[in-house]
Amino acid sequence: MNTLMPEVSAWYQEVISGNLFEVVAIDDASGTIEYQTIDGEVGEYERASWQTLIIAPAEAPEDWRSPYQLSAEDQAYSDQTFIPENFSHPFADIEPDLMDLGDDFQIL
Repeated sequence: MNTLMPEVSAWYQEVISGNLFEVVAIDDASGTIEYQTIDGEVGEYERASWQTLIIAPAEAPEDWRSPYQLSAEDQAYSDQTFIPENFSHPFADIEPDLMDLGDDFQIL
């Protein structure tokens, strides 16, 4: 029987299968413990099934963020805005009016 109390952001390893997972939420109202595996899969344990697990505390793996990282192609264009060459939006030709708020402020 498992005597470990689940902690959010703590990593655990199932002793038999070797699977690593992180506890991401504990819902006391429903009695569930939500976890996420290293490959990004999300699941939950009931409080009773948590106690039957054979688990041990574990260190966070070095590459635990890999499922959430952008690909090289996505990283290359992440800060650029793409506007097609044939862009014809109905508001594209409208110029903003100049608002005069006195000597101190001027908003375009």
